[in-house]
Amino acid sequence: MTAPRPRLLVLRALGLGDLLAGVPALRALRRGFPGHETVLAVPAELAPVAAATGAVDRLLPASAPGRAVPCGLDWTGPPPDVAVDLHGNGPPSHRLLLDLRPLRLLAFAHPATPEVDGPRWRPEEHERVRWCRLVQWYGIDADPTDLRLPRPAVPSPAPGAVVLHPGAGAPSRCWPVERYATVAAALRARGRRVVVTGGAGESALVADLARRAGLPDTDVFGDGLPFDRLSALVAEAAAVVSGDTGIAHLAVAHATPSVTLFGPVPPSRWGPPAHPRHRALWHPGPEGDPHGSTPDPHLLRIRPDDVLDALHQLPDATRTGRHPDQRVPVDQP
Repeated sequence: MTAPRPRLLVLRALGLGDLLAGVPALRALRRGFPGHETVLAVPAELAPVAAATGAVDRLLPASAPGRAVPCGLDWTGPPPDVAVDLHGNGPPSHRLLLDLRPLRLLAFAHPATPEVDGPRWRPEEHERVRWCRLVQWYGIDADPTDLRLPRPAVPSPAPGAVVLHPGAGAPSRCWPVERYATVAAALRARGRRVVVTGGAGESALVADLARRAGLPDTDVFGDGLPFDRLSALVAEAAAVVSGDTGIAHLAVAHATPSVTLFGPVPPSRWGPPAHPRHRALWHPGPEGDPHGSTPDPHLLRIRPDDVLDALHQLPDATRTGRHPDQRVPVDQP
C-alpha cells in the first residue's frame, strides 16, 4: 500500500486580489514542498483562480465576512504536516491553524502567539514582497515577480476593448461613476471600444455607468462574469482601468496594460510591479481606511484627464513597451 502524501495547508481566505498577490509565495511553497499535497483554504468561488495558479492540489472552502479570519476549517484526517499562514499577522489566523495541531507552522511572529517562531511583520511592506519574505525566512526561495497566469481557454467576449471596472471591495476605493463615464465617452470619441465590468452585487453600479456613457448592452458585463470569461476579457483587453481591487491584479497576471487609481492605500503596498504597461495614479498623503464607507479624499483628487493621459502613455495593444514606467503623483488640485 502506498503511503499517503504529506499535506501542506495554506490559509489565504480572502478575495481575488489577495489571492493573486499571494501567488508568488504559493508557488514558492509548491516548489519548496514538492512531495506534499497542497491544500489551499480560500473562498469557494475562487476555485478557478486557485486552479489557474498551478500551485494547488485541493481547495478547502473557507471565508468570513469583512476579511475576518474564518471561525473554523473543515479539515479532516491527521493534522497537516505543514501549515502556512498567508492570511495575516495573527493572532486569530495563527490560532485557527494551531488548533489543527500541525507538525510545523510557518507564520509571522506575534507577541500573543509566542510559540510561533517567525519573522517580524512590516506594516508598510508590499503585499507580494511580504509573503515571499515569509517563506524565504524559512529557507524557501521565492520570486515576487512570479505572477503570470496562463491564458484562458475560452475566447474573450470583447477582444481589444478598454475595460472599465468602477467597483471595489469598499466605497473608499471607488472612484465616482460620473468620472468613469467621462473617461468612457472620451475613449469612444477616439474610436475605442469600451466595456464595463462589475463584481457580484455591482449590477446597479455597472448599469449606471453604462447609461451615463451610452454603452450598448453588448458592452456591459455586470454582477460578476464567470472567472474564465473575466480572465479572457482581461487577457485580451487593450487596457484595464480600475481602482485598487482584484481586476487590477488580474491585469498584472495577464500582462495587460492597466491604469489603477489609488486612494486610501498607496501603490507601494498594493500597486503593480514597475513596468511600462502599468500606471498607478495616486496622491501622497496620510493613509486612509481601505474599507471605509465613503470615497477616499486622495482618490477624489484624481481627474478624468489624469486617467486619459495615463492611458495615452501606455504601450499600445501589441505591448511593445515604449514609455518609461512610473507611479504618477497627480499634484493638481
